[in-house]
Amino acid sequence: MSEVDFAKIVEKFPEANALQSPKYARMNELLGCRVICEDFDGQGWAVMVVRDAKRGRYLEIPCGPLCDWSDKKIVREIMTRIGEIGRAEKCVFVRMRPQLPMTAENLQMLEGLGLKKSPMHLAAEHTVMIDLMKTESELLAEMRRQTRYEVRRAEKLGIKVVKGDTEADFEEFHKVQAETARRQNFVPPSLKVLMAEREAFLGDIVIYKAVTKEGEAIAYGLIIKGGKEAEYYEAASTDLNRKLPGAYALLWQAIRDLKAEGYERFNLWGIAPAGQPQHRYAGVTTFKTGFPGEVVEFVPAHDLVLSRLGYLKDYVVEAARKKKRHL
Repeated sequence: MSEVDFAKIVEKFPEANALQSPKYARMNELLGCRVICEDFDGQGWAVMVVRDAKRGRYLEIPCGPLCDWSDKKIVREIMTRIGEIGRAEKCVFVRMRPQLPMTAENLQMLEGLGLKKSPMHLAAEHTVMIDLMKTESELLAEMRRQTRYEVRRAEKLGIKVVKGDTEADFEEFHKVQAETARRQNFVPPSLKVLMAEREAFLGDIVIYKAVTKEGEAIAYGLIIKGGKEAEYYEAASTDLNRKLPGAYALLWQAIRDLKAEGYERFNLWGIAPAGQPQHRYAGVTTFKTGFPGEVVEFVPAHDLVLSRLGYLKDYVVEAARKKKRHL
């Protein structure tokens, strides 16, 4: 599928982001996954990835499907078709996380479609969304005071932000992120996954790096772009980031660049839900919410169950894993 086609999808469904793009489909194909792209007779769109897990095969639709959720007839037809595709692929269930705000009405609608709340999250359900249509002055003014101070301190310290998309850039990012993961106890993507992202999204993916005036690395950010939105998809840092505002400089430069490139919103991709101090993302929540964005909560991931027995086994395993990982 061409980029022109995706531009038409975005025109019809402006909430579409990189995870519903042909490039995301290509990335998963490079990793050996089967991917189905369906346009639902022009009434909707979904990039669906078949995931082969030990506990059972399932179909995953991150940030989708895209459709007019107010049209009940179309939505039911799309859900029926998705179920047919899942069964044809011998899946136990279909997991989706639509681009729908978290409201009681939307939860009721999804339940009415026969969907069940998933035991695991999918695609940044809680996040900070920055409106890039605002001016730089407005964005600076709306920052938390401490955030604005750190951005200006970075300038005074001579911290520079560079960016690149070469294989060497991705290898360096992978190495530093692995070290970050050991310190902060999370599971990072493999180099194979990062390289597949690079190959598929080349031109719409970039690694930012904040460095001291002597050239020492402080912080890294991997940004993926798609449609009207960019995602602050992955991050990493060195020990220097504990005392130097490298991450603040990096994110502010990314905001300025994305504005100049014409993107309308910047998704900071994952914060802790309110009232969950032990959540995996609790440590980055204060940092991200200091920037001038709106805290957004999408509906949680929901599952369309295709095999009750198989799904029960999966549900028990995933519920335990979620608790263990503080998700």
